[in-house]
Amino acid sequence: MSGNREYKSDVFSMLMEYPENALSVYNALNGSDYRDPSKVKMFKLEHSIQLSIRNDASFIVDSYLSLYEHQSSSNPNMPLRFLFYVTDLFKDIVKNRDLFSPNLVRIPTPSFVVFYNGIMKRPAVENLKLSNVFEHPVDFPDLELKCKVYNINPGNNEELTDKCSVLEEYTVFVERVRAYNTQYPLDEALDRAIDSCIADHILKDFLRERRGEVKRAMTLDYTFERRLQLAREENQEIIDKLTEEKDQLAEEKDQLAEEKDQLTEEKNQLAVENQQLAEENERLSAELARFKETLGQHDS
Repeated sequence: MSGNREYKSDVFSMLMEYPENALSVYNALNGSDYRDPSKVKMFKLEHSIQLSIRNDASFIVDSYLSLYEHQSSSNPNMPLRFLFYVTDLFKDIVKNRDLFSPNLVRIPTPSFVVFYNGIMKRPAVENLKLSNVFEHPVDFPDLELKCKVYNINPGNNEELTDKCSVLEEYTVFVERVRAYNTQYPLDEALDRAIDSCIADHILKDFLRERRGEVKRAMTLDYTFERRLQLAREENQEIIDKLTEEKDQLAEEKDQLAEEKDQLTEEKNQLAVENQQLAEENERLSAELARFKETLGQHDS
């Protein structure tokens, strides 16, 4: 599989291109009530990492820097990826400032969040740390980066999605695509999901304006997810086969151990019988010697 595309991350990042959407998510996460989208400074990291990995949403509100990612599969490397993203951002933010100055160069306070809505069951909230990937773990790392992963599938973090219409509607849209795709080919499923969402005023303006882009992104991402699913199934088949072979070997090992115990028992029994035969041979030899001695006395 080429590339590193996350399932539906392009649609999520398309939604996050709108400052009002980014601000809505920010308010829901932080319990704030900012209402002026013009106060949101948006960033784009198109090429911060090779292989076309990019940050989905980066923006500043009131000197707070938020970096958001969306994923359909669990990724324990997100703190490391966020480290690359934020490093590039900070380079851009301070590029015209003198880092050798005696004056303190201040930077916006960062926070890192991942939104997950893949088909694999995951906890409602997960906390990931950069220090988890260190070759030599330490109690108090000199370098640390923490990110929080929110599961936004139905039934998870509904208090968060209830506060943020864009997250809630995005989740509904994804669920409708999945539902229709169980009955129709992907292209038709996408059209039906988009039409039904527009009719129900779910991401209505966004889907009307960017329908073609959404379909292209979803088709590409859905194909990628399907390939991931097939890879998981193939891997599971291999795991099941290896497990079966392992169980069979364990059974054969137990059988060999049982046979070994039986042979050991037979060996011990033969040793006892051999000892008994040796004792009987000694007894017979002694009787024969006495018999010869008695016979010699008669002859004399």
